[in-house]
Amino acid sequence: MACERATQKDWYKILGAKPSDSVAELRRKYQKLALLYHPDKQKADVPAGEVEERVQRFIEIDQAWKILGNEETKKEYDLQQRENNLTNEWPLHAQIYLEDMSWNEDEQCYTLSCRCGGNYTVFKSETKDVSLVCCDTCSLVIEILQ
Repeated sequence: MACERATQKDWYKILGAKPSDSVAELRRKYQKLALLYHPDKQKADVPAGEVEERVQRFIEIDQAWKILGNEETKKEYDLQQRENNLTNEWPLHAQIYLEDMSWNEDEQCYTLSCRCGGNYTVFKSETKDVSLVCCDTCSLVIEILQ
């Protein structure tokens, strides 16, 4: 059964930024765009339709900053983007329950051997955030079922 994925906005694209940009760089890009599109900074002779577009653009810019300017929400967004990219670009090898993976007490992680000889690894701290895991040596991906 195919499932529909909600299309999520690319907050980096809205800010004209890259995921590797520092918070200071993200802030600089946000401030530049916010000044450009802020409703109070618009000229009086702008057509009504364009005013509405600019207000919508400002709202998107503000939302992008609220997500990317906060370390926690940025981390969540980046994980979701990575998962979406993996789903779209890499073959899904299997669906596995976490309990079916081997637990390594010393490293505090779950592992599963890939057919290529590599490993899928999920650290205990990631178990709530991660649902797709790449093999460390090939392009296969497993989905962790809850």
